[in-house]
Parts: sequence; C-alpha cells; structure tokens
Amino acid sequence: MLHFQPAPGQFGPEIRQPGLRVWRVEKMKAVLLPSSEVGAFYNGDSYLVLENRGELGADLHMWLGEKSSRDEQVACAMLATQLDNFLGGEPIQHRHIQGYESLEFMNLFPRGISYKEGGVESGFRKTKDSGTVHRLYQIKGKRNIRAKEVELSWKSFNKGDCFILDLGETIVSWIGSQANIFEKQKVREIATLIRDIDRHGKARIVDANEGEEPEDMLKVLGPMPALAESTPEDDSKADVSNCASLYKVSDATGSMAMTKVSEKSPFAQELLVRDDCFILDNGTNGKIFVWKGNGANAEEKRVALQMADSFIEQMKYPRMKTQVEILPQGKETVIFKQFFNSWK
Repeated sequence: MLHFQPAPGQFGPEIRQPGLRVWRVEKMKAVLLPSSEVGAFYNGDSYLVLENRGELGADLHMWLGEKSSRDEQVACAMLATQLDNFLGGEPIQHRHIQGYESLEFMNLFPRGISYKEGGVESGFRKTKDSGTVHRLYQIKGKRNIRAKEVELSWKSFNKGDCFILDLGETIVSWIGSQANIFEKQKVREIATLIRDIDRHGKARIVDANEGEEPEDMLKVLGPMPALAESTPEDDSKADVSNCASLYKVSDATGSMAMTKVSEKSPFAQELLVRDDCFILDNGTNGKIFVWKGNGANAEEKRVALQMADSFIEQMKYPRMKTQVEILPQGKETVIFKQFFNSWK
C-alpha cells in the first residue's frame, strides 16, 4: 500500500500516451502547465517533467528551483513516486537542481529554457526531422576513460579527445589528432555499445579522423572551425572525476543496510543482483545512480531517492550540485553501462 495516493484525478491515463508534459508543484499537488509555459521555470518552485516516448520508454525528471522550499522539494519527490507507480515503475527518474541540469534535460526544450526572476536563457537544439534526438558524447581520460554527453556543437570539440556523434542510423566515431591511445580504444567500444544496445544493431558506425569529417557530420554541425589544442593535465583531471564505486542497498534485515561491493570501476555486471538495489557512486563527477533490481521489494524501490539522498549526505557531496538518476533493471543508459567491464 502506498503512503501517498495521488489526489483524485491527479494523473490520468493520457500520461501513458507519448509526449512531453510539465507539472508545477503547487500546494502538494502537481498542476499541468499549458504548452505555452513549458520551458519557463520559476526559481522558487519545483517541477515534474515527463518525457514519454511510448514503446521507447519514459524519463521522469524532478527539477528543483534554487530557492524552492524543502517542503516543496519533498512534495515533488512524493509526486514523482506516485507518477512512477502510476506508470508501473517503468520510467528512468532524474533529479536536477537549477543550474546543474543534465544535457538530456536541456534537450527536451528545443526553444531553450528560461529561469523566471531575471534568470538566464539557454538550451540545446533538437533536430527537426522525425523526432530523432542527435547526441554528442566526449570520450576523455587516460586510465578512467568516460563518455560524457556535451552540447551538440563544434565548441565542444578539441584536438585532444575523441567524440561520438549519435545520429540514430549513423554513429560517427571521431578521433582528435592529439587523442591518446586509451581514448581511441574506448571511443570504438562506446560506439559499439550504442549501436548494439540502443539501436539493436541497426546503425552504421563511421570512423572519422580529425580533418576527414563525413558529410553527415558536417550537415549537423556545419563547417569545422579551428579546434582547441589538448593538454595532458586535462586527462589526469578527468581520470580523477571518472572514478566510481558500487554499493548494495538492502533491507533484508528490516532496516536499510549498505555494503560496498566494489571499490573501483570497471565493475562486473554480475555484481548487480536482481533482488536488491545498488548505488553507483560517481559523486566526484557530480552524479549518483540508483539501480533497482526487478526482484527488489516495493519498499526498497519506493525509497530509491531517499537512499540516494542519505548516501550524498554520508559522502558529504554537495546536495545541490549532485545529480541523481534512478534506473529500473533493463532501462540502463549508456552512461551507466560504461562503468562495467562488458554489458550483456
């Protein structure tokens, strides 16, 4: 039995239909915004943003204004839990604080987003065609090499790293002239992961060295300007922030217990046991992932966000700057999978 039932008529069957919906939290209720107001956020409020892509899954984002009250933030989390339950626990959940949103969130608003109360305006473009979202990942590091989603623009590029431009049917694996050998190996690995898992093997990988950009790439990004040089310090800095460890969270004993199962990535996928929830700690990079096994009990799944919060507190990470992503088993993202040796 859930502690918080949505107010009658709070979420209707229409939210199971594909589309983008935004609710503002008002007096503990979620109030649906008209489309003309979507993309404008008041810094004293909290919002729920649901991107339902039908058979392709759903993402549920909690957005907390920098001046929103703690009560409102708690109400936002409760409403997110209700909405998640209403959708059968299927969505991937994300929590963002104003100013620290992920690119995935920014991409939902093609016209950009604006903060009300003299806020700033920014945003990234979605492609005009059949709704395919184009994404750009930067591959960086020496020992701990990671893919990170960056703005879809030549401004994100430099000569010292590798990049993946995911265009749906084509995946461009781009190698900077000063990239190191580890980045070159990793770029191929991640491009293959996107092709085999996100595109079910139905995409073509195109390898491109700097200066030999394929037509598809130039069509999306425009002509290539002069790119920034690379510095070895950048890779060492990236190595530090790319570190991660893995913890198992279980309430088999009746109270939540946390055990560290692996000190350092890459992890073996077998460590993720379907009867429990796990926390992947990439807090040095400002991100915590909670993985919910299909066999975990309802209580463990329900308190996933609280688990993340007490973990952030325990590790003394800045709560306002740390993004949280909650992943149901089977809905893992490329950014999560890259911390594992190999993903089947």
